[in-house]
Amino acid sequence: MNLKSTNQPLLVVASGSNRIDEKLIAQRLNDKLGKADADFVRESTGFVIGGVPPLGHKNPVLTLIDEDLFQYETIWAAAGHPKSVFQLTPDELEKMTKGQVVPVI
Repeated sequence: MNLKSTNQPLLVVASGSNRIDEKLIAQRLNDKLGKADADFVRESTGFVIGGVPPLGHKNPVLTLIDEDLFQYETIWAAAGHPKSVFQLTPDELEKMTKGQVVPVI
């Protein structure tokens, strides 16, 4: 996603069982959201859609973290390629990304 007012990228790291409520996220950020195409994602993060990790981006990316992830001891995140992941804890995710923990549904 991207923020319409600034065209800045937005990454929402969500539990696989949740469908992100884009209206809720837009209200939280007081902005409209746009759909990021493959070129925008690669240009903003350096990674392809489906493999975007939560850190190590080419440019800074505002990151929101689904509060529901904190019910798990261990989580898995994309590791830079659509067929690779890495293991971490929700607390590590929050610290590494400096993301804001929010409800996404």
